[in-house]
Amino acid sequence: MKIMESVFESSTAGFSIEPRHFSRGQFIEPTSSGNARFGSPPSPKGDTGIRLVFWLMVAVLFLPGCAKAPQAPIPDHEITARWADLTLHVTKTTPANSPTYAARCLGYIGLTMYESVVAGYPEYNSLAGQLNGLPKLPQPALDQAIDWRLALNAGQAAILRSIYNQTSDENKAKIDSLEQVIFENIAAQQNDKALINRSVAYGKAVSEQIFDWSKTDGGHRGYLKNFDKTYVQPEGPGKWKPALFSQSFSHHPLHPHWGGNRMFLKENEALEIPKMIEFDTLKGSPYYQQMLAVYEKNKSLTTEEKQTAIWWADDPDSTFTPPGHSYFLATQVMLEKKPGLIECAAAYAHLGMALSDAYVACWKWKYHYFSERPNAYITQYIDQRWESFWPDPPFPAFPSGHAIQGGAAAEVLTHLFGENYAFDDRSHEGRWPDEIRGTKFVGCNFKSFQEMAEQCAHSRFLGGIHTPQDNETGLREGKRIAKNVTGLRWKN
Repeated sequence: MKIMESVFESSTAGFSIEPRHFSRGQFIEPTSSGNARFGSPPSPKGDTGIRLVFWLMVAVLFLPGCAKAPQAPIPDHEITARWADLTLHVTKTTPANSPTYAARCLGYIGLTMYESVVAGYPEYNSLAGQLNGLPKLPQPALDQAIDWRLALNAGQAAILRSIYNQTSDENKAKIDSLEQVIFENIAAQQNDKALINRSVAYGKAVSEQIFDWSKTDGGHRGYLKNFDKTYVQPEGPGKWKPALFSQSFSHHPLHPHWGGNRMFLKENEALEIPKMIEFDTLKGSPYYQQMLAVYEKNKSLTTEEKQTAIWWADDPDSTFTPPGHSYFLATQVMLEKKPGLIECAAAYAHLGMALSDAYVACWKWKYHYFSERPNAYITQYIDQRWESFWPDPPFPAFPSGHAIQGGAAAEVLTHLFGENYAFDDRSHEGRWPDEIRGTKFVGCNFKSFQEMAEQCAHSRFLGGIHTPQDNETGLREGKRIAKNVTGLRWKN
């Protein structure tokens, strides 16, 4: 569905552009083109899907030929929430996605949301010139008004189409539909066609320049090179090996070069490598005790602990990935607190960039150590018949990706919404039980974002795929990465 032709005229009048395991099969061996093929179809249930279906049902009211009742203005926080919902739907249903690539996408999508509106709020600053190589972005003319809701709407549609250009035609139609619904709702409140066109063109221009910048970070179209068959894997005691009980059919680790990608912040690129306990087979040694703790816990998991392990699994073939889980929780906050347009946009930008940098740093350190998973050590030195509750992901262990992204998300959300923000996590409500593990998906409630992050990290220990040090380091480093993001000059 297309927005009226005049909206997409190439004219940029009104602003100037400055220089510029196996059980799920989610990580399957790439095809000859290098594009990984994913397994089972996504679950149609869950809160994100329910909200998205609602918004798309609303869209039917705007189809040509349908009677149109007068529509109340869509609140600012709902505009941003609808785009966040659709972003996660696209993330969930686009083949060959991964936590690394998803986090990167959320970074650019969140940044685009912010930069498409920040010029309308003098108390806020653009991040151009603050971020790692981001040039000055288009600026609206001072004497010509912009409807910032229209700019945000156009910018989100454009960046989502560009950054997930490999998604299905069905998803592309959903992007078109949501853009049209929001556009018509806002345009009905405006009598100035030139202002409408100028606002849409501005949002698109910001999106296009951010997307152009994104193509130079090393992760552009990263889904085409999930597994590098030419990568020479380090060998030796304590090094990662592909597991028989694994989420992947590949013998190659996921995105071995991701840690070399450009981060949003130079300060995060400069972080020192965290220290890891040295490999040791001696009983009672610190390394042995780390693995023994995983072994002992996995022999005595309670029903509640199993539920925690699968709630946070966020396998990419059937969910919106771990960073998407954090993005989902941010949307819950938006819908509860109902902030204004700039506050919502700033929150998604904070979170997206922190998650993206957290994954680049995490992968940099994972491939520095190339450390083994508990399945490899325990079956060789403790109990050869042992099997973890959750299958191994196809990449090295230290530090934990779940922990680092959870720590980053908690730091951002605490900074924005307070230390004692209590909430329910409804991300997987309505999902069918995990039949292989005989475990239901049961929602969680938290007294704070920090409590959420700690459970997210602990879930990987309960799953038997991470040691305590993996999680402790991840939480600490995620917080440090996010502090650099919150420390930017967001406001005057």
